[in-house]
Amino acid sequence: MSDQPRYRPRERFWPYADVPEEPTDEEIAALDPELREELFGPTSRAFSITIAFPRFDREDYPQAVEIARGSAEYLEVGSGERFRHRARFLPRDVERLRDLWGIVGNLDQAEVLIDDRPVPYARELWLPLFWFLLLR
Repeated sequence: MSDQPRYRPRERFWPYADVPEEPTDEEIAALDPELREELFGPTSRAFSITIAFPRFDREDYPQAVEIARGSAEYLEVGSGERFRHRARFLPRDVERLRDLWGIVGNLDQAEVLIDDRPVPYARELWLPLFWFLLLR
């Protein structure tokens, strides 16, 4: 048996791609709100309502996506059956929120998040309270 190795190891030990040391704005936005608060401290984000909805088979789906993309913050998360559009609306966007909810509100998989968190009675209580902003 020879003392010569059969292969020569590479000089670069770690086979990982170069990634930035700081997370991007998109990665930070995708964090869970409680994790974001723990990592970066409390933020002074404005009150918001987020609507999350899956793909659906109706002719008004493209209109729903267009309205969602016009929100203050829009994200597409997941894949396959778990894919969701997430549209975050501020109080000044109440009309667009109402328009989107008019399209996706009857979907069982549509979620309403208050300040990016699931809250009891978000559909039944918080959304109707938000509609009062339409009166101003």
